[in-house]
Amino acid sequence: MKAVIIGYGKMGKQIEGILRSRGHEVVLIVDEDNTADLNPGNLSRLGAEVAVEFTTPETAYGNITACLNAGIGVVSGTTGWLDKMPEVRRLCNEKGGAFFYASNYSIGVNIFFRINEALARMMERFGDYDVTVEEIHHTQKKDAPSGTAITLAEGIVDNLSRKQKWVGQTTTTVEELEVLAIRRSVVPGTHTVTYESEADSIAITHTAKGRTGFATGAVMAAEFICGRQGIFTMEDMLGF
Repeated sequence: MKAVIIGYGKMGKQIEGILRSRGHEVVLIVDEDNTADLNPGNLSRLGAEVAVEFTTPETAYGNITACLNAGIGVVSGTTGWLDKMPEVRRLCNEKGGAFFYASNYSIGVNIFFRINEALARMMERFGDYDVTVEEIHHTQKKDAPSGTAITLAEGIVDNLSRKQKWVGQTTTTVEELEVLAIRRSVVPGTHTVTYESEADSIAITHTAKGRTGFATGAVMAAEFICGRQGIFTMEDMLGF
């Protein structure tokens, strides 16, 4: 597989190492200094087949559309830009391209998502329990709450009728789901969902130990869409 890496921060470097360790060729690395290299002529000349994009909310949409317009599949792990998702879906379908998006590429986190949804359905009968979501990340993380926290919140709202929407602040409104974002140094990512009543508390937590799980999942996603057409998620790849 001939891959392009877009974004060469800590995650991009981890992805590069995993791609090479799995026998793939990295034909182009795009960072702030060479964004002009992300053009159809150059990508075609290099024989690029798929791009893995981890950048910023401000640049993600342009990077994704550049890849789709160039006819190469793209895996994006950037969060905070999803207001543009309908346009990306339209373009992918128009071009017959391949696009893979996940708010979190960790296999463990995606199992955690399913447990969260199942627990929300289970708690439907028990109205004495209120629920909150908390996420803790390193201070360099650009968006808050994290895309993972938003996915957890949406999983609760979709499966627990007493919560109508999530809010990124403390709240005493019963219909609102409180999602709190905390920023601390050197924390890869911790997400906790807590159900609390006067009698007791129930909490489920996922704690990342580093970036390896996220990077490996992103490379697996690139392998999954290479040669395919359509719009894909971790549920498609993992068979959930």
